[in-house]
Amino acid sequence: MSEALDAAAAIRRIILRQSHRANVGHIGSALSVADVLATLYTRVLRISSPGDPERDRFILSKGHAALALYAALAVKGWLAPAELDRFCGDGSLLGVHPDSTLPGVDLSTGSLGLGLSIGAGAALAARYQGSSRRVFVLLSDAECNEGSVWEAVMFAAHHRLGRLVALVDVNGQQGFGRTRDVLDLSPLSARFAAFGWDVSDVDGHDPAAIEEAIAAGERRAAGPRVLILRTVFGRGVSFMEGQLRWHYLPMSEAEYRTAMAEVGGIS
Repeated sequence: MSEALDAAAAIRRIILRQSHRANVGHIGSALSVADVLATLYTRVLRISSPGDPERDRFILSKGHAALALYAALAVKGWLAPAELDRFCGDGSLLGVHPDSTLPGVDLSTGSLGLGLSIGAGAALAARYQGSSRRVFVLLSDAECNEGSVWEAVMFAAHHRLGRLVALVDVNGQQGFGRTRDVLDLSPLSARFAAFGWDVSDVDGHDPAAIEEAIAAGERRAAGPRVLILRTVFGRGVSFMEGQLRWHYLPMSEAEYRTAMAEVGGIS
């Protein structure tokens, strides 16, 4: 499991380095999913190469955390350092939200609420094609405010899409405040279960727990599965954790140096 822990630390360093270099925000949202992306890309996803037609599919439905995905692709060696250094630059495919033109990105996202619907379609397509590929969709808890998410939840349960796995990043925050204050959907576990999904509540910063929950759900359930990931917004940087301002703001030089020291130093 040290592989996933090392990858998560590397992903956090890349997030901080590139967000500071490009002077862009969405840092807290990216940091909260570093551990789950590290687990997926080192321990779970069956992807021999980004172009393999039989690869597992991964959809970052919470597209504003794209920098975490780019970091994961870089850690895998699928994104060159020179290309990573063009993040948010003119003519770059690496924008604030992911673009499927970039190898390794299965879906362009950014408009919240769409990823699970397309993931359900991809899982159904795999069934029709007789493929064993799986589909993983990472959503935010605030994204579950969108009605289209629940249409996809009903569709997937009806069709018993056993190769579809949703992962909900429950960091408790969104652009206008705390999710419980904007539109409270707790308890999310009970809501998914009521629609017929197999549900696991998991520490979203524990790679071993994430991997085991995915494997156990695959053994246990014939239909769609969801991991409710309990996370901390801005995880890994003490002054960012739980602070809404890091949904938007870039770092000053002093903040950057402090943040990098907390995740392993400036390199």
